[in-house]
Amino acid sequence: MIRLDNVTKQNGRQLLFIEASAALQRGEKIGLVGPNGAGKTTVFRLITGQEQADEGQVLVDRGVTIGFFSQDVGEMHGRSAVAEVMDGAGDVSGVAAELRDLEAAMADPDQMDRMDEIIERFGEVQARFESLGGYELESKAREVLAGLSFSQEMMDGDVGSLSGGWKMRVALARILLMRPDVMLLDEPSNHLDLESLIWLEQFLAGFDGALMLTSHDREFMNRVVGRVIEIDGGTLTSFSGNYEFYEQQRALNEKHQQAQFERQQAMLAKEIKFIERFKARASHASQVQSRVKKLEKIDRVEPPRRRQSLAFDFPTAPRSGEDVVNLKGVHKSYGSRVIYQGLDLLVRRRERCAVLGVNGAGKSTLLKLVAGTTAPDAGSVAVGGSVKMGYFAQHAMELLDGDMTVFEALENEHPRAAQSALRALAGCFGFPGDDVEKKCRVLSGGEKARLVMALMLFDPPNLLVLDEPTNHLDMGTKEMLIGALSQYEGTMLFVSHDRHFLGALSNRVLELTEDGVHQYDGGYTEYVARTGHEAPGLHA
Repeated sequence: MIRLDNVTKQNGRQLLFIEASAALQRGEKIGLVGPNGAGKTTVFRLITGQEQADEGQVLVDRGVTIGFFSQDVGEMHGRSAVAEVMDGAGDVSGVAAELRDLEAAMADPDQMDRMDEIIERFGEVQARFESLGGYELESKAREVLAGLSFSQEMMDGDVGSLSGGWKMRVALARILLMRPDVMLLDEPSNHLDLESLIWLEQFLAGFDGALMLTSHDREFMNRVVGRVIEIDGGTLTSFSGNYEFYEQQRALNEKHQQAQFERQQAMLAKEIKFIERFKARASHASQVQSRVKKLEKIDRVEPPRRRQSLAFDFPTAPRSGEDVVNLKGVHKSYGSRVIYQGLDLLVRRRERCAVLGVNGAGKSTLLKLVAGTTAPDAGSVAVGGSVKMGYFAQHAMELLDGDMTVFEALENEHPRAAQSALRALAGCFGFPGDDVEKKCRVLSGGEKARLVMALMLFDPPNLLVLDEPTNHLDMGTKEMLIGALSQYEGTMLFVSHDRHFLGALSNRVLELTEDGVHQYDGGYTEYVARTGHEAPGLHA
């Protein structure tokens, strides 16, 4: 269906692809992986014609429809979310628009002399609309939006009043409703809660078209894709299987390449030693010449390219008291919407509590109450003795001073720290070398999240309150964070839609329900085993 043949592409000074080739066949589901900036989004833009290859060609079979979801959703306002989604449904949305125009014309007295022509055309267009499933279109649009956690009120309200994250869900719903021959999805798992993410997995599993996607969510990739294409060093390499298989195969390939490289280096060293030893002796001239020619012709094995792996070791956090946070009889409402009525909760030292709950259950509100950024309407929230808290929320990224560099932000937060220690910290969180001189205003969402995390963790608190800490983070940074937090000896209270993060770090689950908090010891993996579902409200 789609082929990239010997494509070379350069962005400024960066050479993204060098005679790279890949193909997407009918019905295939492919995950596109590679380091940030390797060119994943460029592949999508080449396929959709938004960018052109410098050399080589991108071939798309005639008649193939493509739906492309990207993080740049553009302007949306003046219509309901349902209307916005229906408008992107391919041919049927164009037919629906003509049908609306014809209905208006039939009611227009000025068009009376054309009425027979209008009525005849209306019959043709109506038949076409029906054959395309137009009359089921609205119910299908609502079904998709409901799957992405929209309430009926949000579906019918002005899309312009929605936040950026919800507008992205509208843009994603447009592509899903369109059901094109090929879906190109660039980070569709960003901004989704756990329930929406699992619904999307199931939707894509039932999609019979071709799919190519990028995602920083390894569980999502594992469940959706059957092949992985890696972008690395200008080449496109295909691996059959899901993301987990790709990781294993890549590690095996690196191991084999390293062994080949070492064997060849040993052989080369032996040959060079012989040449050096006997090059001055006439009796060995022919042997020396023969070995020199042999070395000139040999295909050199390159050592495997090492991915930059991030690692961060926590300094030891000061010890807190045994009772870290105690909520008693907490009531909390927003207008007429009641979030909590008489909530009681005790969090103890070294507990790592994952907070789960359907949309609107009050997950972020619980974290705000603990962090002190919102107050209860009644009841009390008490933080225990010797507790030093670190609170990560999405709005923290907006509080960075845009005029400061990454290094200045770190230095401002930790003025007594040695420069070498701050540079090492910056490197751990993905700002090596001169990257620390970047202004905060030009940082991407992922870079801002990494910087806020670094600011908080250098002098570690003994209570971490984390609201979606993995949003915007790539897989490498997530793995670093999981590795660091698994060694952390403090207490954690966190919300995340990343099942790998939840499973690796939680030792207690707090499920927020209408009738109070259901508590599960043993963490997220045990919660799934015990309840039979991965998220509240979704049953296996």
